[in-house]
Amino acid sequence: MAENQKKLESKAKRLIKQEYVIWLTTVDSTNTPQPRPVWFIWDKDSFLLFSQPHAHKVAHIKHNSAVSLHFNTDETGDQNVIVYVGAATIDEKVKPAHKVPAYFKKYKTGIKDIGMTPEQFSSEYSVAIRVKPFSLRGW
Repeated sequence: MAENQKKLESKAKRLIKQEYVIWLTTVDSTNTPQPRPVWFIWDKDSFLLFSQPHAHKVAHIKHNSAVSLHFNTDETGDQNVIVYVGAATIDEKVKPAHKVPAYFKKYKTGIKDIGMTPEQFSSEYSVAIRVKPFSLRGW
């Protein structure tokens, strides 16, 4: 069992480094899961992502902090199944996205591709969300 967990954690670390998008699932006011793809980085002990202030995910998190995160699988659906369950919070102490070096390095091209300057992106996506995972499962 411990060996399988180590392999799973190793796979999860690899995916955190290589994947561009992770799926965040929040729960709405009717307890319906609401998945959506988001940009992310791993920051110390949690996932960090940014959102528009009026996005539904922000309201969901304020109402219910329970979330999950998962990566896309390969074409067969048999590889890279990694699911984190955790608690999300709005982190008001985080610098704007373009001033978070790891985030800006990862998404500099993506920000340009959506026609925004770094400052415009940070203004539009001004809410920092931190997800602290407490469990990991997958195969």
